[in-house]
Formats: sequence, structure tokens, C-alpha cells
Amino acid sequence: MADLVKLTGIRKTFMVGARSVPVLQGIDLCISRGEFVAVMGASGSGKSTLLHILGCLDRPTEGTCLIEDQNTTHISDRQLSHIRARKIGFVFQTFNLLHQLTVFENVELSFHYAAEEVPDAREKALQAIVQVGLMHRIGHKPPELSGGEMQRAAIARAICKGPSILLADEPTGSLDSQTGRDILDIFQRLHAEGATIVMVTHDPAIASRAGRIITVKDGSLVA
Repeated sequence: MADLVKLTGIRKTFMVGARSVPVLQGIDLCISRGEFVAVMGASGSGKSTLLHILGCLDRPTEGTCLIEDQNTTHISDRQLSHIRARKIGFVFQTFNLLHQLTVFENVELSFHYAAEEVPDAREKALQAIVQVGLMHRIGHKPPELSGGEMQRAAIARAICKGPSILLADEPTGSLDSQTGRDILDIFQRLHAEGATIVMVTHDPAIASRAGRIITVKDGSLVA
């Protein structure tokens, strides 16, 4: 399979006062189109920082990040925003839904950040809501939903534009065990339909649902 993402020599250092703190230390990683990859590691290991670089939310201090052969390392913030809007879908532990909007409005809102108008945005939003099994709650607002329903809405928002890669940061972390399994079932179904997924987790049972597990320890990948 062709590489969708290729990281070479990725280092990330943060400044804490006058002190530099290395977080990622020479990461080399290739992710093929259609893979389901789990990224494991203890708190503070660097796994979320790695996900942020994959998602063009942050830039590496050193190294290169290629997404569909486009080098994202030194491009402008505007170009990074364009890549995020068109190629990357995000799912977070805290859902990040707007509480004053309905499920449908939260999902459709994703298209407002695109660089160009999407004529069939409404239909694509509806299709994504159907995919995650949330049509019966389409007119409800987040405060009226369960945790699992909010995460389904967040997944629908992430997939509605057909992103090249879906990034999930501890997507079941605030859910009970059964609801978490239901959400993982959705990810596995999306993967079976061809989606490329990278999921950060600290839980081996959750990671086992992916096709490949990589582990980050002290800012480096370990076998």
C-alpha cells in the first residue's frame, strides 16, 4: 500500500521558561492508506504531540512530515489550515461540540471551514449522521445527548467531508466501557469501508482493536 503519511526525523522541543524540554526525539513513521493504527504510551510520553503534528495542529522543531506527498513542515499557516479542513478529521475525548447547535448543525458546521463551497454539504452531513446511527437525535442539542451520542456526533462531523485520515485522541476516555466498545465498533466499520485511522490510547484493550500498534516512550518509538 502507498504511504499516506511519512514522518522522518521528527523532533519537538518546547520551551519552559529558559529551559528546553524535548518531547519527540527523532520519530520515523509511515502510515499506509487504509491502515488503522493505535498509538500507545504513558501520560507524557509524547503520543498526543505526535498526533498534533500528524494533524497539522503543531509543527515539528526538526524533521519532515509528508501527507499525501505534500511536505507540511514549512508551509504557511493558511496552507496548514487548508490541509486540516480538506484532508484531516479530528475526534477528541471531550467531543468539542457547540452546545447551542443541534447534531445536524454541528456536523454541517464542518463545511463552513472549508476553503471552497461544498454544494452537497447538507446531503453529506446527513449521510455521516446516518453512518454513525444518530438520525433519531438529529434535531437534539449536545446537552440533551448521552456521552456516546455526543461522540457519535463528533465522529459524524469528522467524517462528513471524506477526510484522507481520521485522527482520534482518546476517543473513549470519557465513556463507560459498553459505550466505548460501541464507539470502537464504529471506527472498525469505518476502517472496513476504507478509512485511514490513527487513534491515541493508553489502554491495551482498546489498542487491540486496531490493525497495528505503535508505542511511544520518552519521545521515541519502541518496538
